Amino acid sequence: MVYITGDTHANFSRFEEDKFQIQKEMTKNDYVIICGDFGGVWTFEEESSREKYWLDWLNERNFTTLFVDGNHENYTRLYNDYPVEEWHGGKVHKVRPSVYHLMRGEIFEIDGNTFFIFGGASSHDVQDGILNLDEEEKIYEYRKRGAYFRIRDFSWWDLELPTNEEMTNGIKNLEKVNYKVDYIITHCCSTSIQAMLGGGRYKKDILTDYLQKISEKCEFKKWYFGHYHDNKQINSQYILLYEDIVPLEFKSIFKKVGE
Repeated sequence: MVYITGDTHANFSRFEEDKFQIQKEMTKNDYVIICGDFGGVWTFEEESSREKYWLDWLNERNFTTLFVDGNHENYTRLYNDYPVEEWHGGKVHKVRPSVYHLMRGEIFEIDGNTFFIFGGASSHDVQDGILNLDEEEKIYEYRKRGAYFRIRDFSWWDLELPTNEEMTNGIKNLEKVNYKVDYIITHCCSTSIQAMLGGGRYKKDILTDYLQKISEKCEFKKWYFGHYHDNKQINSQYILLYEDIVPLEFKSIFKKVGE
């Protein structure tokens, strides 16, 4: 079985047994997919004791944890500290024996279904700018006045948006399957769906436009995504998730856009 959930931001309490009771019936051949902003790989230079505790805790669950990257990940460590392996037909970073980062543009065969994966998103909490680590006085000043900012390569990374190589890889993999997969899992969504959600609040970017082109060409059953911190049924195919955990195929109980 496969379950999907939204952003965790390093808070994995939703996977405690009393909250996610179906896990008692699950095995390592069952999966929970997190739609970005995993946050479990976050501390600056190396794995902290807190981070280690929660990654080990996840690894001990009955199920296997899979995650798409969001905009709030430590990309320096995620891309460099963990080995790249082939897993179920695509490339992953192996964070723990049963905790995997599903890499951008890859297609995976999981529980009899195919999944196209593409992480990343533009941060919405950087209205006051991106500072560098050596700008200590400005960092202090911004923090003092409660500014919305982040620090490059400390709490914000350029790799929150994809490289040309990653986008090309995604297209090549979709071409191999004639643009037909069962499911698409991303962190943000396509430009048109984002416009429906935000009412002009969110700006389009290279990634939302890329996902727009894929949405117009690809055949799929459902598209799950996170990033916008809500649980919402957009239409019969697009589902926004945050804290809820849902089975891969489910009868929606979410409010629809406009409700």
